[in-house]
Amino acid sequence: MLHLPDTLVHSTATACLAGLLQSARAEPTASVTVDASDLVRFDSTALAVLLELRRAVLLAGKALVLQALPSRLSDLARLYGIAALLPVQGAVAPVN
Repeated sequence: MLHLPDTLVHSTATACLAGLLQSARAEPTASVTVDASDLVRFDSTALAVLLELRRAVLLAGKALVLQALPSRLSDLARLYGIAALLPVQGAVAPVN
């Protein structure tokens, strides 16, 4: 299982994405699960990171599953019309 950091903003996105991509490549299962329960500070860049991770995971023939996505980030994804691209499993984390 991959984990998002507590902060995912423009200045941290490149390093975060690089780490996620490396970890996703190492996942031996048919799906890559990302736990977002630690994510408390983010901007729309977090969506870009998740979409790029999704693209890479799909190209590898795997599925992406998100867990505990903060409700504010889910709301932002709905606002941008991309919520269907980010499959969330289980409960949405409360707003902090």
